[in-house]
Amino acid sequence: MLMDADELLTRYGAGDRDFKGADLIGMSLKGANLSGANFREGAFSEADLSGANLSEAFLNEASLSAANLTGANLRAANLNGANLFKAKLREADLRGANLKMADLTQADLTNANLEGANLWGASLTGAKLEGTVMPEQAE
Repeated sequence: MLMDADELLTRYGAGDRDFKGADLIGMSLKGANLSGANFREGAFSEADLSGANLSEAFLNEASLSAANLTGANLRAANLNGANLFKAKLREADLRGANLKMADLTQADLTNANLEGANLWGASLTGAKLEGTVMPEQAE
């Protein structure tokens, strides 16, 4: 589903929350409020989502490779199987996010908050984790 940022924000503002498979590659949604939206299998590669509110959003199996999510609110977001390869997640709020089987290879998570996040099976190979608040490990 190809659309531009204005169309997405207009539809969201009108109450639409189903954007499954949306193609938003390289688009700027900086600071946008998209809380609770369904972006399952969406394409956000190289998109600018810095400062965006994606809390409780469904981003299962979405492609967010090289996306800028600096300072984004991803609290309780569902990112199961998401591709976050080389994503910029500096200072992002990922508290309670579900990142099961997500690819965070070479992602920049500097100063991000992952408290209570589910990282089961997630790949953090080469990720920058300086200052990152990690979930408590199960005993």
